Amino acid sequence: MNLDEFVNAHAPESGGETFQLENSKLLDVAVNGSVMAKAGSMVGYTGDISFERKSEGGLTGMLKKRATGEGTVMMQATGEGNLYLADQGKEVQILELSETDEISVNGNDVLAFEESVDWDIKMMNSIAGASSGGLFNVYLKGPGHIAITTHGKPLVVPTPVSTDPNATVAWSSDVSPNAKRDINIKGLLGRSSGETFQLEFAGEGGFVVIQPYEEFQPGQ
Repeated sequence: MNLDEFVNAHAPESGGETFQLENSKLLDVAVNGSVMAKAGSMVGYTGDISFERKSEGGLTGMLKKRATGEGTVMMQATGEGNLYLADQGKEVQILELSETDEISVNGNDVLAFEESVDWDIKMMNSIAGASSGGLFNVYLKGPGHIAITTHGKPLVVPTPVSTDPNATVAWSSDVSPNAKRDINIKGLLGRSSGETFQLEFAGEGGFVVIQPYEEFQPGQ
C-alpha cells in the first residue's frame, strides 16, 4: 500500500467507548478526568494528559520489594485526551464490571481501570510460596471498565480447578486459592513448575482465568 493508504488503514478509531481496542494488543482510553494504568504501559497519547507515579497510599502494596524483584507500579493519568496503552505485546482484555462485580487480578496483569472502580491490594499469604507472580493481587470492584493483559487468548475455567500459578491471571471474588504441592513428581530441575506447585480453587460456582503461557517473574 502507498503511504496515504498506510496512514488511513492504521489511524485510531474515532468515537466509541471510554475503553476500546485499537487492536488486540493496544488499548485506547478516552481520558476525561483520571484513570489508573500500569506504569510503563503508555506508548502514546493525544491532548493534555499528565502522569503521576503512585508511590504511596493504597497502592503501596504494589511497590513492596519481593524476594525475587520489584512489585508492579501503577500511575495515575489525569487530563483530557486519548491515552494509548500496551504491555510487552500481550493481548488486552476489556471487562465491564457492574456494581456487584468483583475480580482478583494478578498485579502484573492489570493494565488499567476507570476511577469509578474501587481497588485494594492484597498480599496472598496462602500462595506466597507457590509463585512470586501471585504474591500481590489487585481486587477490583465495579462499576466501571478494567483492562487486563494475557499472553495469548485466555481460557476461563469454572471452579473447582487447580492451575499453574505462573499461568493464572485472575479469578472471581467468590473463590480463593490455596497452594498445593505435588510431592510425587521427582527430578524436575531449574525453575519452579506448575506441575510441582499448583493453586487449588476448591470452591464451586466461581471461575479462574488462565493463559497459555507461564509468566515467570525475575529471579524464578
